[in-house]
Amino acid sequence: MSRRPDWLRPYRTLLAHYGPQHWWPGETPFEVMVGAVLTQNTAWSNVEKAIANLRRARALSCGAILKRSETELAQLIRPAGYFNVKARRLKHLCAFLEAQGVARQPERLRDTGTLAELRHRLLAVHGVGEETADSILLYALNLPSFVVDAYTRRIFGRLGLIAGDETYHRIQAAFEAALPREVALYNEYHALIVQLGKSACRPRPRCGECPLRRFCPGRL
Repeated sequence: MSRRPDWLRPYRTLLAHYGPQHWWPGETPFEVMVGAVLTQNTAWSNVEKAIANLRRARALSCGAILKRSETELAQLIRPAGYFNVKARRLKHLCAFLEAQGVARQPERLRDTGTLAELRHRLLAVHGVGEETADSILLYALNLPSFVVDAYTRRIFGRLGLIAGDETYHRIQAAFEAALPREVALYNEYHALIVQLGKSACRPRPRCGECPLRRFCPGRL
């Protein structure tokens, strides 16, 4: 009988190696939501510059973003790249929060439905895909929805725990079935995956620097 894979072993190893990551780097739940949109297809350092611009312009609130023109908002978030598209997406997200009656306190969105209902509603917002929706649910609303990204596919494909070409939902379901349903665990695990993907498990891997190399069948 084959031994069941231990999905917590990579987590324990990464946590021992890198330590706590203190994610998400945002001062408020709304700032986390904004960051989840702005971080699409760009480095976090660029997102920080865009958020700093919004803060200086006193535009880091749902109401302030809705009052700004798309052109003005795009200029403020220019460092995040794809700024015209992301300005439109931010406005759609804020319009959604306003329609839900939580524009002044976006964190109250978590009280308006079950996790499944909230995820469904978020995915209906223009520009909010599965990774962005789950980032909002987990990091802004403190709900147990595991975030899957390109790093997850690469790392766990190399570890042999997934093929890597599964649907987002199937990979997420595999993690959630194998792990305790804990917000803090999901939070830290995803952050550690990102750290490993950025530092060692790159498209051209640096296996000699990888803390998971001892049990990685895909190591070079």
